[in-house]
Amino acid sequence: MMNPLLTAASGGTPIPYSFCMDGVVTALLLGCFFLSAYVLSRSRNHLLQLGHDFLLHRERASIFSDATGGDTRHLMLLVLQTCVMVGMYLFVCFGTAYPALLAGQPTWKLVGIYAGVCGGYVFAKWLIYLFLGWIFLDREVTRRWIEAYTTLVYYLGFALFLSVLFIVYFHLKLEISVIIGAVLFLFLKILAFYKWLKLFCSKLYGSLFLILYFCAVEIIPCLMLYRGLVQLNDYWTINY
Repeated sequence: MMNPLLTAASGGTPIPYSFCMDGVVTALLLGCFFLSAYVLSRSRNHLLQLGHDFLLHRERASIFSDATGGDTRHLMLLVLQTCVMVGMYLFVCFGTAYPALLAGQPTWKLVGIYAGVCGGYVFAKWLIYLFLGWIFLDREVTRRWIEAYTTLVYYLGFALFLSVLFIVYFHLKLEISVIIGAVLFLFLKILAFYKWLKLFCSKLYGSLFLILYFCAVEIIPCLMLYRGLVQLNDYWTINY
């Protein structure tokens, strides 16, 4: 069913559409809450250990070296949650900026496409890291970076869940929502750059080369993804 710009109240008076009144939004937020609680109840210690190892730059044989098969499956669920929450955040921001989207496309379709694009982006980044590591770096350093990147993806899901919950139920303005997303994005890239310095500073020659390499792999793909989503929203707005 399409997202109406106006929904009828019990007395017949039309009221503006609100994200917090959307059943799909509520169901997804509840689902992510129970998913987070489920994962934390079973793999909380391992997840905390991953965070400590990331910040302290501890060398480990593998991110899953002391994890059971259940821990691995639980952590993969967090990747799914992160993709869903990115889709939710984009849905709220784009839905506010492009109100016609809410009338022309159902909620589940918009969130699903945004989340699918995010999942494809994460998978593509894994492949890019493997390819570049195969060319420029040794296997061990490449593996440790992919593990660090995956740890950031895990924790991003929790941060986005709290952010989207706050945005939806406190009816924040678009400008504030964008600022929250920009802060999370900046903080994520700062952590990624910190890990790059720890892992690659001795492998890549020159700080300028490291910065250019980081921008080419981390910043430019995000900008291209954003432009692609804007073009997709424009297409939907014009044609539907």
